Amino acid sequence: MARARDTNIDSLAHTIEVDLREISQAVRRLLEAEYARGELTAPQRIVMQTLFHSEGMSLKDLCRRVALSHSTVSGIVDRLQAKGMVARSTDGADRRLTRIAVTPVVRQFMEQQAPRLSAQPLIEALGRLSEPERRAVSRGLGLLRRAFGVAP
Repeated sequence: MARARDTNIDSLAHTIEVDLREISQAVRRLLEAEYARGELTAPQRIVMQTLFHSEGMSLKDLCRRVALSHSTVSGIVDRLQAKGMVARSTDGADRRLTRIAVTPVVRQFMEQQAPRLSAQPLIEALGRLSEPERRAVSRGLGLLRRAFGVAP
């Protein structure tokens, strides 16, 4: 009897793992389509995200953080600067250094609108469910979090 139960749990675990992976991929595809509208390549997005999570950094530090070559990152920064998304400025402490940072408009967008953009595919999917179905999804995910010991 215990083996049949284990097989059912194994099967359920596999089904849930596949479901979570496919849902994650669907959300990622929708976000990629949104990013494509902004005409940013994947490396440009990585650079933008890295700069957003800092107060600015040197080109050398940026290269190290994104694990790309100096010439590649320099070209990316040049293109982002031409689009008005990043700015270069002289470092206040060492005038020989140039700091690269996202522009205020980009920072505002990332802080205020990007979280909604990231949640939009999930909002739309949940909107296609009835209220009892949405509660069931929430309840099920809460139970799974609890089983993993992940705090809400």
